[in-house]
Amino acid sequence: MSSGDGPIRVVIADDERVVRDGLRAILETQEDIVVSGTAVDGHDALRLCAPPRPDVLLLDVRMPGLDGLQVLAALADADAGAVGPDGIGVVMLTTFDMDDYIQEALTRGAGGFLLKTSSYEELLIAVRAAAAGEAALSPSVARRVIGGYVDHHRALRAASAEPTGPAAGPTGSAAGPTGPAAGGRPTDPALARLRDLTPREHDVLGLLAEGLSNQDIATRLRVSEHTVKSHVSRILTKLGLRSRGQAAALARRHRP
Repeated sequence: MSSGDGPIRVVIADDERVVRDGLRAILETQEDIVVSGTAVDGHDALRLCAPPRPDVLLLDVRMPGLDGLQVLAALADADAGAVGPDGIGVVMLTTFDMDDYIQEALTRGAGGFLLKTSSYEELLIAVRAAAAGEAALSPSVARRVIGGYVDHHRALRAASAEPTGPAAGPTGSAAGPTGPAAGGRPTDPALARLRDLTPREHDVLGLLAEGLSNQDIATRLRVSEHTVKSHVSRILTKLGLRSRGQAAALARRHRP
């Protein structure tokens, strides 16, 4: 995360030279952004992300040697705080808007996900958001993530409405539920952690799941941006997570 004392330092990791050069050319037109290095594969990306770390890593999902998801895992293994609000803001780059990649990247700490076909403006917004410790999803990716979230919870509600125990016997008495919980919904540690949040924290978490920035959340809830940052910090602490992206992914999977 950028300290705000200088330009945003960006590393670009992509195995296609035309992509690296194109991204660099765009970013270097901005006075507040400097490209501190380019990587041609996952191992090269890890080398360029060693301390002193860049503020933002634009990371291709599919690369030779180590792919983008493996790079995220390696960074986390080396230092639990390497990726996220207090570390590198990672924006995943891909030509594929594949749900599995999106969810796994966000769960592993990525703060953004952009298609390589995203516009010039979307790229700059994503880099600046990542440097500020905020999430950034291209509109097409955000629609897929939110759509998946809605579909998932429709399925959960349908499953919870189904009987979990054997049918009542001839006397009309049921044998009792056989599932892990009487209501038919399985016990989940993530759900237990989510129940620790206050109503306002649930509001903030829901807006994080929509991909909103701190400023947008503050406007929606009619509170200060400082208040939103405090809520986000408490949410991450209570849920035992490192990044806004992880919190948003958790919300999309588990919130009723």
